[in-house]
Amino acid sequence: MHPYRTHSCAALRASDAGQTARLSGWVHSKRDHGGLLFIDLRDHFGMTQIVIPAGSPVLEAVERVRVESVLTVTGEVVLRDDATRNPNLPTGDIELRAQTVDVQSSADVLPFQVAGHENYPEDLRLTYRYIDLRRDKVHRNILLRSQVIASLRRRMTDQGFIEFQTPILTASSPEGARDFLVPARMHPGKFYALPQAPQQFKQLAMVAGFDRYFQIAPCFRDEAARADRSPGEFYQLDFEMAFATQEDVFATLEPVMEGVFREFGGGRTVSAAPFERIPYAKAMKLYGSDKPDLRNPLLISDVTESFADSGFGLFARIVAAGGEVRAIPAPGAGDRPRTFFDKLNAWAREAGGGGLGYIIFDEEGGKGPIAKNLEPERVEAIRATTGLKAGDAVFFAAGKGDEVVKFSGQVRTRIATELDLIEPNAFRFCWITDFPMYERNEETGQIDFSHNPFSMPQGGLEALNSQDPLTITAYQYDIVCNGIELSSGAIRNHRPDVMIRAFELAGYPASEVEARFGGMLNAFRYGAPPHGGSAPGVDRMVMLLADEPNIREVILFPLNQQGEDLMMGAPAPVPPERLKELSLALDLPRRKPSAGKDAKPAE
Repeated sequence: MHPYRTHSCAALRASDAGQTARLSGWVHSKRDHGGLLFIDLRDHFGMTQIVIPAGSPVLEAVERVRVESVLTVTGEVVLRDDATRNPNLPTGDIELRAQTVDVQSSADVLPFQVAGHENYPEDLRLTYRYIDLRRDKVHRNILLRSQVIASLRRRMTDQGFIEFQTPILTASSPEGARDFLVPARMHPGKFYALPQAPQQFKQLAMVAGFDRYFQIAPCFRDEAARADRSPGEFYQLDFEMAFATQEDVFATLEPVMEGVFREFGGGRTVSAAPFERIPYAKAMKLYGSDKPDLRNPLLISDVTESFADSGFGLFARIVAAGGEVRAIPAPGAGDRPRTFFDKLNAWAREAGGGGLGYIIFDEEGGKGPIAKNLEPERVEAIRATTGLKAGDAVFFAAGKGDEVVKFSGQVRTRIATELDLIEPNAFRFCWITDFPMYERNEETGQIDFSHNPFSMPQGGLEALNSQDPLTITAYQYDIVCNGIELSSGAIRNHRPDVMIRAFELAGYPASEVEARFGGMLNAFRYGAPPHGGSAPGVDRMVMLLADEPNIREVILFPLNQQGEDLMMGAPAPVPPERLKELSLALDLPRRKPSAGKDAKPAE
């Protein structure tokens, strides 16, 4: 017999009754029923009930064992009677009557319990992550992640993609975030950078003549955490295709996304390919966001003209100053009490929106503070524009530029949430396309890149030479699911002449482009195919599938919100001799003195 187990803790069934079996696992729970001791023994696969009868020679030793100790139990598989069977457990028809018990490892008093569903502080959980990972929900999340990655690999390979591994130690690259730098001991004063993405390497693989590349790529960015972004590192399904159009990229990724979300979505509805394509300008107009949640049915309307030179002075002045007024419908809200509207108004003030005006529609027209001061025909025009009826309401966001667009998007989300309009149990995908190539910097007035500077402008060199830069769109696209951006991607700018001109319009002379991106430009000068790709985030995919609000719940050993590994104590200082070996000296910021009585002046 195997020294540790003949079966896993999920394997035994009624058909095994009468056999001798050996199980090993953790003590999930103990229950003493008047000398009859029950133990739920848990391993990676599941749980089996162990029974130790009164008078058993192993009873005294096991009674002293704490939960989460590791045991090996040998005994007879016996059927439970009908009254004690557990239909919620795969092994619920049997129990193992212990004959011998070996304590492989005794557990100390736990910092928190594994059994149960109690919430514990995140820092405590991350400090003892190895214990946290024993908890059923977290354990299942990590298994789900592994299964999703295996499915992604299989689906990409089936489409003819070849998996490569790109370098981890590389040169700094402008990817939009801070690099993590690694000192090069043999090259004093020089540093490697951990890749923010394999962007240049995967493009160079296309230049090298490979046709379809992918990898589950680790990426490193020194940026702040948020609910859907892990600080430090993350993983993405990185892929690139030669001789590919934007539609080719879409047709490649859509069946992968649809297939994975159907496979692991637990029966939830998934958008069928092809996914909806929404131009950036339309997304901002209708949804107030470039990552719209299509489970939300509400659409924003432009009602600026209805307030121009109107009797409602506040909005009339905003319009006269070049602003706009956006209307967000609230179907059925006309029957809500006044407190509903006051609550939304208070929320808008807290969100920095300065309040939230509204009109309630009834059979006679509109009512509310705005309707009282707005001409009836204008109220009716707003109702017609928004497609509302008696019993509905409409809210307004007014202001200038991106600020009012973004706020109207927040209002759309809030109203749909308050009215319970978000489609449940669904994954709704879309592509956001036609991003602007350039934007005007509000501080300097200069033309800047608005998205990815290495994307191919629509219209190519001719557009760069003949169009107003602010009217040029790029072959850039994002894939969005339920309001979360899973990936950005683009058809790449593979021509040196187009790249130099694109950067010139953003204020970069050719000499600077050559100095900063010479490696890529030189490669393109030796024959580069048109190519493009994308890189949806694995962490965010699993987060959606697991229905977790925080990305750290689906990562094996995540950093905390401050970018610290509380379990391993990183980041940590290093000895002075190690710094000397790396030709480094520290120039730390001065600590601010405390305000207490023992505060000392800064030196």
